[in-house]
Amino acid sequence: MELGISLDPAESGSVDGGWVELARLAEERGLALVVVDSSPATGPVGVDPWTAVSWLAGKTDRISLGAALADTGGSSQRDATVPYRTVVTKARESLDVLAPGRIVTDAAAWVTASRGASGEELAALSEGGLPVVVPVGSAEDVERLADLARAARTARPRRSPAARARRSPGIDYDAIPESLTRHAVEPGDPGYRGVSSNYLRGGAPGLVLRPGTAEEVADALAFARRHAHLPLGIRSAGHGVSGRSTNHGGLVVDVGRMNGIEVLDRAERLVRIGPGATWKQVSAALHPHGWALGSGDYGGVGVGGLATAGGIGLLGRAHGLTIDHLRAVELVLADGSRVRADAEERPDLFWAVRGAGANFGVATTFEFQVDEVGEVGHAQLGLVTTDIAQTLSDFGRTAAEAPRDTTVFLITGRPRQDHWSVQLLGVVDHPDPDVIVERLTPFAQIGMLARQQVVVTPYAGVMASAADVGPEGHHGFGEPVSRSAFLPKLTPEFARDAADLLRTGQVYFFELRAMGGAIADVSSDAMAFPHRGAAFQVTAMGADSEALDRVWDPLRKHFDGLYLSFETDTRPERLNDAFPPAVLQRLREVKRRYDPDNLFRDNFNIDPDAHPQVPSAGTREI
Repeated sequence: MELGISLDPAESGSVDGGWVELARLAEERGLALVVVDSSPATGPVGVDPWTAVSWLAGKTDRISLGAALADTGGSSQRDATVPYRTVVTKARESLDVLAPGRIVTDAAAWVTASRGASGEELAALSEGGLPVVVPVGSAEDVERLADLARAARTARPRRSPAARARRSPGIDYDAIPESLTRHAVEPGDPGYRGVSSNYLRGGAPGLVLRPGTAEEVADALAFARRHAHLPLGIRSAGHGVSGRSTNHGGLVVDVGRMNGIEVLDRAERLVRIGPGATWKQVSAALHPHGWALGSGDYGGVGVGGLATAGGIGLLGRAHGLTIDHLRAVELVLADGSRVRADAEERPDLFWAVRGAGANFGVATTFEFQVDEVGEVGHAQLGLVTTDIAQTLSDFGRTAAEAPRDTTVFLITGRPRQDHWSVQLLGVVDHPDPDVIVERLTPFAQIGMLARQQVVVTPYAGVMASAADVGPEGHHGFGEPVSRSAFLPKLTPEFARDAADLLRTGQVYFFELRAMGGAIADVSSDAMAFPHRGAAFQVTAMGADSEALDRVWDPLRKHFDGLYLSFETDTRPERLNDAFPPAVLQRLREVKRRYDPDNLFRDNFNIDPDAHPQVPSAGTREI
């Protein structure tokens, strides 16, 4: 039986005395909850309940605090008796930061007994599993309740009433496997804000499970199978643009704790990496050996998502995609079984994981054969141009003509007074400064050079600029809107159409990632990443999905496929852009074999039961 007290400041003494001391005494005596009466205050005090709860949060340390918030559905700035929605929302968010996991705002989260209710009456009211609060006016009242609570107490609940009040419907929290309870995070827990969102996307999952071993991943998926009606997100480091590594009211399996990095064979340069490691951590661990593994362009990205999607990075033209170096992967399948996939064992699954891995299981470890990479030239160039079409065209020609040891990405966005700011990020896989300057000079001439930083550094230095994500986690918000495509060739026609897109102002981020070189050395059917002939990968981000589609669709005639990692349109027809018909059919066959019930469906879902669709306009079969 959990007991608490209900206070009416108008009856419990002055603001700087009685009722605050009663709340402190309730906390000291181990009661579960203090509720501030939300009925209109009478008498000389007239204390607003929400303000009173805020004051009590500062005067106590851990006890749950409750005040029922009034309905703000008809709120108006002109009505002094009805709380204004935005003010209430911000006040609650602020108090969640200042007193995490302690505030209850729903009156349905507790039961109120009559003043002086007997122990038998309180026990009867508590049978529904909610804490029972009793109006009190003195320390003797609090002591009586504390005695009753001690007499009835067996094991103190692991979570407070405030935490339990925020649980999402449809989740059997009492059935969380014992192996996962220590690190599980619920909406009312103090650490929830640090795991609810990812890098770009806001979220409010009903439960985040944080397994640390493959066995615990299997336990988490068993729990997910029992909750198949809920969204299911899989998260490594939470950076992905497209991935649904958070959700609203669903489950998230976060493998961030599985971040080990181990050298398996020095002679073969074979390493084992956990999915929760970041590429900054990986590059730092490989550097002492003189090794590197290409990994996108930002060190804060997690291994798990990128290593199953592709990995178009700043070493791409010199050393290929990240998945080109994958030699084996261990996964937990939807049915909880642990398997290994490589060229000899489950080759069908190994083929599918390299390009569409989010659909088939939770990767628990990767084995990569890494490259010998010494010091490289790392360039960050800032250019200004008034003719963005010409600059794009010049970039396309320069990137295509560059030696394969040189990989450069272009980033731009909305114009400012008919000028575009253009950033070039590049890596030259060569230690000689003269060679580095020779490789980069043509790129510096595609616009007016406004800023330059070129350094000779280990690849770990390229990744080191990423911020470390601490216990506070990510704080993304909203829903990112992004479109992605592969471009076989950057023609003058594409450059003009892209310039028209940028002039609309609907795109605040536009990126061209140079491909070719070693990426094109791999056969298009070697793995489930078929777009080996692309010269560039294109990404555009905006604020509104429909508005972005209106300006993006005229460019589709130039494209040949899309990269799922940077695409937020998860409609089934996007799969026809990402995978040619033969590849998609093969993926469905693998899906039927390893996830027939479609547990892993909340990213770009390869539905095992779907029928082939006609490719959308602008997509050609490879």
